[in-house]
Amino acid sequence: MTKILVIDDEPDLIRFVRRALEAEGYQVLGSTDGLGGLRLALEQAPALIVLDLVMPGMHGEAVLSALLAQDPGFRVLVLSATADIQLRISCLEQGAVDFLAKPFAIRELIARVRGRLGEDVSNRRKNRLRVGDMVLDLEARQLLIDGRPTALPKREFLLLRHLMRNPDVVCSRQELLSEVWGYDFDPSTNVVDVCVGRLRSKIRPDLIVTVRNVGYQLQSA
Repeated sequence: MTKILVIDDEPDLIRFVRRALEAEGYQVLGSTDGLGGLRLALEQAPALIVLDLVMPGMHGEAVLSALLAQDPGFRVLVLSATADIQLRISCLEQGAVDFLAKPFAIRELIARVRGRLGEDVSNRRKNRLRVGDMVLDLEARQLLIDGRPTALPKREFLLLRHLMRNPDVVCSRQELLSEVWGYDFDPSTNVVDVCVGRLRSKIRPDLIVTVRNVGYQLQSA
């Protein structure tokens, strides 16, 4: 279940937002102070943080700065009753993904949450290749086989990336040399064959088929 953290010094507002977001299927965590919210974010790694700016103790802008310093991947939607446009710009420039003025309509908050999380899912999908039980995360440069991570050195990663982008297509050795090593044609080198051999030892060996005198083909089934 997707986690959302709400950091706001008003318990009633947290309860209100929690009820609305839980009805949409999200798991909602809450904190009524900035420091506690920061700790909770680092412990729970929520998919989205809804952060109020004006709070006693640690101000929301300081929380935003601390969150993004710890993990630039945190997605923070800022709430504030202030009309200060410069403050809004400052939060967005620091890395907040959205800014919603108080008071707000709960339907607008839900729409913004859905939009930000949907955008994240869409981007993750674009950054992944899937063939059979293999998923290659292009951003993390990680191979998952049946959900289990498998480490790949740079050249093996680049080779598998090209093959997974072209499943069931015969890729010539020259094509692979160019894509993975940046080489022009060199009939004396066997780096492609060596790299394929290493890659086969980490996945199902029969997935990569040798096409004699041509190259290799990754089978999708």
